[in-house]
Amino acid sequence: MKQRNVVFCLFLIFFINVLSAQKSVLKRPNIIVFLVDDMGWQDCAVPFWVKKTSQNNRFHTPAMEQLAADGMKFTNAYANPVCTPSRVSMLTGVSAAVHHVVNWTSPFKNNNTDNLDDQMVSANWNMNGLSNVPNIPFTYQATTFPSILKAAGYFTVHVGKAHWGSSGTPGSNPYNLGFVVNISGQAAGHPQSYLGEENYGNIPMKPTIQAVTDLQEYYGSTTFLTDALTKEALKSLDAPIEQGQPFFLHLSHYAVHTPIQADIRFRNRYLDMGLDTIEANYASLIEGMDKSLGDVMHYLKKKQVDENTIIIFLSDNGGLSLGGKGARGNNSHVQNLPLKAGKGSVYEGGIRIPFIVKWPGVCKKASATDAPIIVDDLFPTILAMAGIKKYSTLQTLNGKNIIPLIQQPSIFKERTLIWHYPIKWIDKDGPGINFHSAIRKGDWKMVYNMRNGKTALYHLKEDIGELNDLSAGYPQRLKELKTSMSDSLRKWKSPMPVFKATNKLVPMPDEL
Repeated sequence: MKQRNVVFCLFLIFFINVLSAQKSVLKRPNIIVFLVDDMGWQDCAVPFWVKKTSQNNRFHTPAMEQLAADGMKFTNAYANPVCTPSRVSMLTGVSAAVHHVVNWTSPFKNNNTDNLDDQMVSANWNMNGLSNVPNIPFTYQATTFPSILKAAGYFTVHVGKAHWGSSGTPGSNPYNLGFVVNISGQAAGHPQSYLGEENYGNIPMKPTIQAVTDLQEYYGSTTFLTDALTKEALKSLDAPIEQGQPFFLHLSHYAVHTPIQADIRFRNRYLDMGLDTIEANYASLIEGMDKSLGDVMHYLKKKQVDENTIIIFLSDNGGLSLGGKGARGNNSHVQNLPLKAGKGSVYEGGIRIPFIVKWPGVCKKASATDAPIIVDDLFPTILAMAGIKKYSTLQTLNGKNIIPLIQQPSIFKERTLIWHYPIKWIDKDGPGINFHSAIRKGDWKMVYNMRNGKTALYHLKEDIGELNDLSAGYPQRLKELKTSMSDSLRKWKSPMPVFKATNKLVPMPDEL
């Protein structure tokens, strides 16, 4: 009898442990990254500054406001000046200065998107983007965090813009980078059309690589691209939710990238406000994106998984600059004020982004932090959120786990962030556009112009618009940042352009 009781107790302990393990698995949080293309820091009703501005008042984004009310705003969040470097940094946890994918990748293999220049020869960068396998020319080989999530039992879904690698390379296919499901992700960096009436660019006898794939169900309809992608994303989550499997959704909208086509569901609101046609069309793209976020939040609540789902909202670079490439209008940079410049620039308007995290039970509601973070941080943070502590990668991470910051927003650890853009993005030089690098340490930021060898020093807490060069008054601080940037770029063998006149590499800041 005593032996039978011992066996029964052992069985009971085993059964309890199994139930406990299953319960632990079920408690793993679902994670959504809601990524917007080309959305500026000011392009929403949510203020990411010390006050709300007239630009914030222009937009209607109630879902973003709700997300901020339920979670934490990061008011010093950063990406890279253009899209592909940010997207590669997010998936790999590595700085663009390290992975050398420093510009947007062409849909066509071995096609250098660095524009020809009278003064400079192009830097030797990884023009084909990210790869998960070795020996692919002009690519950066790395382990991606979705592949680690997938191996740990997560159902991984990519929907929308990918733009990690050129066609004909592994990085152009999300299935190679750790996703179980891929909807519309390919090598293209923008849609041919947002309109269902135009089949999202899939016009018979007129093939184009920018046409958005996988949405045949909506051809000929009035369904806007943002809405079609949202519908397909939510369909993909039904199965893992029903089966109790944790999921990771990378909902990566093509909005609000050019072409600036109106989402007619929302355009009249902005025309009635007095906005011109281009700005009204742009604002309608923003509101359509916000409607998508609201639909996702409503779906999670309906499925009763909202309390176990983390949402991370961000943009891949700063907002378009008026008067720049793909411009929305004719007046230069006003829509990003008080920030200087916009997309393609290492000034704040080109790299500072909206960033919100909602994590029920962990994030304090309606909280905010001004501690600097960067898109590289998503790799270690998301894996930590998923409870994955042990994993191996081909690369050494630059990103930091920001969960301690989420738990205690007042933590402000001084860290050094570097942006490296040795590229000619557009034919006309603008503030911080074409051949610039920048470094931020604490509240100090230095911008380096490779064309003329000049540097400028700013104190961001007092001068967010980067209007006052303090180099003359703080020579030691300037020297420190020059040394730090130069040492890092040398260590990482970061690509540098070459002067045509001398056939020599652009010097590092500390060599001037």
